[in-house]
Amino acid sequence: MKMIVALLLCLYGLSQIDLPEPAPEPEPAPNALRLDGLFVGEQAESDAALLAALCDEIADEIEWDGKQPEPMLATGVAFDTLRTRARIARIRGESIGDRQPRVRDEVTKFLDVELGEDGGPVDSEKRAEWVEAYRNIAEASRHAIGR
Repeated sequence: MKMIVALLLCLYGLSQIDLPEPAPEPEPAPNALRLDGLFVGEQAESDAALLAALCDEIADEIEWDGKQPEPMLATGVAFDTLRTRARIARIRGESIGDRQPRVRDEVTKFLDVELGEDGGPVDSEKRAEWVEAYRNIAEASRHAIGR
């Protein structure tokens, strides 16, 4: 009987402990891309991981090129060509967008808003915007699969 009373007292004491609420997830930046729930199908996770890796590489290449004495990538068109060539080299031309049309459409809208549709010359500020946009796509892709 003493054991039951002791157990009940312990349980009551534990029930009175005020546990802190878990910290809420930080709100994404107002212009942050959200891809949660858009990757679907059997290849959803691998497509998201692949898109993240591809966009990280593109961002790194654009950034590195801008630090060279004479950058080879000097226009929006060149940046887009880099993306196409990277896709061909990295995933043998497969199109993640064909398998993930909702992701493709959301990324397209995001890039149009963030970068516009001008394929002309880029200065260092515009280059930084391209780098940030591709890093944002990579991060949104990782976040979509909980990484």
